[in-house]
Amino acid sequence: MKKIYGIIGFPVKHSLSPAMHNAAFRALDINAEYMLFEVKPEELKSFFNNLDKSNILGLNVTIPHKEKVFGFVSLEPDNSYLRQIGAINTIVNKKGQWLGYNTDISGFTKHLKENFDPANKKVAIIGAGGAARAVSFALVKSGAKEISIFDIDQKKSENISKMLRGLFPDFLISIAKNIEDLQIKNKNLLINATPLGMKPKDPCPVEEKQLHKDLFVYDLIYNPAETKLLKLAKKAGAQTSDGLGMLLYQGMLSFEIWTGGPAPKETMQKALINALRSL
Repeated sequence: MKKIYGIIGFPVKHSLSPAMHNAAFRALDINAEYMLFEVKPEELKSFFNNLDKSNILGLNVTIPHKEKVFGFVSLEPDNSYLRQIGAINTIVNKKGQWLGYNTDISGFTKHLKENFDPANKKVAIIGAGGAARAVSFALVKSGAKEISIFDIDQKKSENISKMLRGLFPDFLISIAKNIEDLQIKNKNLLINATPLGMKPKDPCPVEEKQLHKDLFVYDLIYNPAETKLLKLAKKAGAQTSDGLGMLLYQGMLSFEIWTGGPAPKETMQKALINALRSL
């Protein structure tokens, strides 16, 4: 019987995950398929009630379900911190029990460290949504010195501050009142965790004068590959990265949780790039 994996969210039709995972299944001759499951918030309970009757063995979870999914899965003791982070992006059926994971954290860490070591560095984060929660946790675990965070919804920034202080009481986190208050000139790493930059008419989240050559700029956006922020950062002499590597690595980690074997990196990377080109 063909094994079924997939992604649940709303909407999900633009997801690049099927291209990446189905290429991996083909390359390793695994009889499985990765599918899209467009599930509205009001349909989530019904979806999970019927999950055990299906031949679905594993799923990625995306917006808007990353928090609500806690009500339907268990956590292994090592992953109990995910309740504070408030986001699950991968679930797997292990011996009849659905378990939750967050591969965004490890995926981001692995990709960032290929390009930049955050240990003892000062970080500015723009945006305080689900992605920023995973990223900020990853940075503290990786030894960052301090984090300053800004979101137009200050309550979200306060929630991240509360989460980090709960998990790491001695960590230095500050909430910026505006972009200038982030003091990017004094930072080593700038992360864009907002959707600003996805659309051609989007403004750049920071002013050019705030960017500098001693800064590493990481934009979680991967389409387009070069946002206005990354263009201006390069112009200022900064090192840069888009978010495609994070997408690849979180996908590889999900694949390994589901299959118990190593993910074919080159195959998945090539499939991602081809899928992006065809958009």
